Amino acid sequence: MKQRTFRHGIHPARDGKAYTKDAPIQEYRPTGEAVYPLSQHIGAPAKAIVAVGDEVKVGQMIAEPGGFVSAAICSAVSGKVKAIEPRLTVNGRKSPAIVIDNDGAFTPIPTLGEERDPATLSNEEILTIIRDAGIVGQGGAGFPTHVKLTMKEGVAPDTVIINAAECEPYLTSDYRLMLERPEQLLSGLRVVLQMFSAARGVIAIENNKPEAIRLLNKLTADNARISVCPLKTKYPQGGERMLIHAVTGRDINSKKLPIDAGCVVLNVSTTISIYQAVCRQTPLISTVMTLTGDGVNTPCNVAVPVGTDQAELMEAFGGLKGEPEKLISGGPMMGNAMTDLHVPVVKASSSILAMMQDEVAQWDPSPCIRCGRCVRACPSRLVPAMMGKAADAGDLTAFEGLNGMECMECGCCTYVCPAKRRLTQSFKFAKNAVNAARRRAKEAADAKK
Repeated sequence: MKQRTFRHGIHPARDGKAYTKDAPIQEYRPTGEAVYPLSQHIGAPAKAIVAVGDEVKVGQMIAEPGGFVSAAICSAVSGKVKAIEPRLTVNGRKSPAIVIDNDGAFTPIPTLGEERDPATLSNEEILTIIRDAGIVGQGGAGFPTHVKLTMKEGVAPDTVIINAAECEPYLTSDYRLMLERPEQLLSGLRVVLQMFSAARGVIAIENNKPEAIRLLNKLTADNARISVCPLKTKYPQGGERMLIHAVTGRDINSKKLPIDAGCVVLNVSTTISIYQAVCRQTPLISTVMTLTGDGVNTPCNVAVPVGTDQAELMEAFGGLKGEPEKLISGGPMMGNAMTDLHVPVVKASSSILAMMQDEVAQWDPSPCIRCGRCVRACPSRLVPAMMGKAADAGDLTAFEGLNGMECMECGCCTYVCPAKRRLTQSFKFAKNAVNAARRRAKEAADAKK
């Protein structure tokens, strides 16, 4: 089969996947307290439905959605609620959180893990299960999955794409899930296809994962509605816009949703979470993380309960080599730098990446030489050099005029820039400033009504 791809993009010189691609998933049970930030998804924060002193069990809902675009939170440990207070999160800010004193018994709710036949459920029942299970996109964005699967009357996708590209360097958790839990992945996809009877399912995998392609091709050989689509290995192949173009040839921009192109896009981990919730009555209480980099003593893939302290997790699997210069939550291209590992694992946590040297910090940026490499690399087909000039000058009007809000902050332009300009960082600041200005304008207009 032809290996599809998108226009532009880059090929990182070091993908770092050799550290953990052959490391089977290990299970971990935390010993310390569990911390559940009420904002660990896109949308309104969840609302706590427990109080200090309450006893909770594994799988019990402890916070309900705070609105339609929100997500429930369920406990991954049993014990007593010791506090509801601001706690440090991976973005370096404090957020209101439920803190549970882990009793170490991991006592489950009565129905946890019980089998359920999805064929007996209506679409509305499936959506309610997914909502109450707190399932969100586990590829990084954290968008509530029940919202993504809720369609307007008369609207339905013709293609459900499983994002199995895992194009971010160093990360291998989705790859290991495909090898070790392929039936769960396919069962989760079948649940979604049950909801959309006219849709086909496509599992899109980069060709640097031949074992996963072979295995899933074998398992789907007799299924007329599910196929495997090999993709050319290129970053950022896993971006929704890039993936939709590679699989279907259709294009969307930042003002459109995948459904505008007739698609629903789900991450591997998210699809398995759908299976767990619908077929095994288990909410999203665990995620698989890759602990990796040259600053990690024992690179590995770990299934870890949500709420676990990341410092405890790292110590349990060999710890760090001295003091790495850089710690990243996620991958090196789109992850967030961390200053403290004493932060909780959340639903979208994918990795702890430790690097002994921070190459980016050593860069000495120089003026743009107008080589055009950033333009050739940009998957959104923008002109990063001109956007950077506008952003650095604080000219938000010019930045918007250059379609700067279409930037997906993938980092391709920064990666290829021979002048070592920190373009992506400038774009993030500019986009935040534009969004803030838009909010102020809307508030002012609303006040005049």
